[in-house]
Amino acid sequence: MTETTSHILVVDDHRDIRDLIARYLARNGLRVTTADSAASARKLLKAAAIDLVVLDIMMPGEDGLSFCRHLRETGETPVILLTAMAEDTDRVVGLEIGADDYVTKPFNPRELLARIRAVLRRTSNPARPRDAVEARKLAFDRFLLDVQRRELIDDEGVATALSTAEYQLLTTFLKRPHMVLGREQLLDLTSGRSMAVFDRSIDNQVSRLRKKIEADPKNPMLIKTVWGGGYTFAADVTEVET
Repeated sequence: MTETTSHILVVDDHRDIRDLIARYLARNGLRVTTADSAASARKLLKAAAIDLVVLDIMMPGEDGLSFCRHLRETGETPVILLTAMAEDTDRVVGLEIGADDYVTKPFNPRELLARIRAVLRRTSNPARPRDAVEARKLAFDRFLLDVQRRELIDDEGVATALSTAEYQLLTTFLKRPHMVLGREQLLDLTSGRSMAVFDRSIDNQVSRLRKKIEADPKNPMLIKTVWGGGYTFAADVTEVET
């Protein structure tokens, strides 16, 4: 998939916003379909191959957070949330349930386009050749990561679903245990972005991943913060032969 053939689904109950986004993205080489509700979006997703969803949080009927959760439970289609300034809690919840990024209203369409391009690069090329995790299974702490299935299994056999961003971040850490990785390094290793982005995107992803692998996310023992330096994965990692 190339950027120029990527199919974007814009879901927002405000027609003016949908049309503005659609026109701008189309002028920049993207294929765009719009929906005015989660119900309409569900039908479109069954009928067409969608590469990324731009999703408004505040919608009548099924809201954006509920629909985002549905997308994460049923597939890996990337999601960028459209949020209002006052929706701090909703933004955090959206990232926790698997949204890949968010843009705050009112927004510059150019910023939205840049974030769409960044997420598409990350999800279209989850690992560049030099960073590929070759082992099929990686063991650490009380977990086993099935790389091929993108499935995280604990020592009791319970599987934990990982979003695309969480999987990329985890495999980046597992490939480089005990190394201090700065935020810019992590952004580059997980997404290959050349554009400047906010550090908060990596911090949010680390927070989400900690909640899935740490016994106590508030006192992390696996992904440790290195003050002024970034993060380090403190556990040993073992390749498991299959």
